[in-house]
Amino acid sequence: MSTDLPQPEPGAPAASTPHKRRVRYAGKNPRRFEEKYKEHRQVGDTVAKVLASGKTPAGTHRPIMVAEILSVLAPKAGEVAVDCTLGYGGHAEKLLAALQPGGRLLGLDADPLELPKTEARLRALGFGPETFTAHRTNFAGLPQVLTAAGLAGVDLVLADLGVSSMQIDNPARGFSVKDTGPLDMRMNPQRGQPAAALLAKIRPDALARLLVENADEPHATGLGTALAGREFATTSALGEAIRRALPKVSRDEAGLAVRRVFQALRIAVNDEFSALGTLLLQLPQVLNPGGRVAILTFHSGEDRRVKKAFEAGFHAGVYAEIAPEVLRPSAEERRENSRSSSAKLRWAKVGLKSGG
Repeated sequence: MSTDLPQPEPGAPAASTPHKRRVRYAGKNPRRFEEKYKEHRQVGDTVAKVLASGKTPAGTHRPIMVAEILSVLAPKAGEVAVDCTLGYGGHAEKLLAALQPGGRLLGLDADPLELPKTEARLRALGFGPETFTAHRTNFAGLPQVLTAAGLAGVDLVLADLGVSSMQIDNPARGFSVKDTGPLDMRMNPQRGQPAAALLAKIRPDALARLLVENADEPHATGLGTALAGREFATTSALGEAIRRALPKVSRDEAGLAVRRVFQALRIAVNDEFSALGTLLLQLPQVLNPGGRVAILTFHSGEDRRVKKAFEAGFHAGVYAEIAPEVLRPSAEERRENSRSSSAKLRWAKVGLKSGG
């Protein structure tokens, strides 16, 4: 019996190429972070659709208030800048371009998981070691980084105090209740204690104070009693416990309480206020005459500290000029990037002569 396939009749149209379906994810409701978000694997035009919806594609980060930061820092060719919170490198990329030719940027970040990725991304954009260097440390270590680099001072300092979208979106980091993951929240998973350990040993009154100080939490007393000294292995378990502790509040308010508790714990786990205080004290010593600093904050506790430090420096003659009022994202940016909605930007400038 012949195994030859039948041939088309002369003049008949050629057979069409079979339709090839694009790759889809396993199951209707994939659980793994790498499978759940199509944009994480750059599938089709998904990234463009996510951006158009005002959201941030998974595994990436959208820099906030870029135009405003460039305006107040006014980078010039040949200057030296520091990005104290390198993150995804969105701000650094724009600063590096403005500093050329001859300029240099030092990028600091405590996250050992994201820092190598960002360094590789900026290298791929053409910024070599003579132009850009990456340093694994938080911004409290800025003077040591400058000393090691042979620099007495710098012209520009930027600190974006927000958590990057890569950290928030990845459930393995434990920063968000969005997906179930270990209750960790450490910027550097190799150091310190995770949030689960902090909650397991803290006293109710101490937790209540922490929630007020770090997040202005109005339900701090009740939540302190309900959560302190308990074992929470996952982000979802903590989120559910917060909601159960607030049976009389609305669903929306309970959701806000979850976000505030997570924020307060993250700040405590990473000792963020202490690091910020150290940076604010160090700034006058690391800025060259005529130097500029811009700090982007995301909640009232951070903003209060920056505002007071800049005002004190201005009255003491350390700064020649400070922001007369806080700058906020434009309405357009808030629509296009919902994560920018709570951002506040303040800046200060050193006089052309030391001491103002």
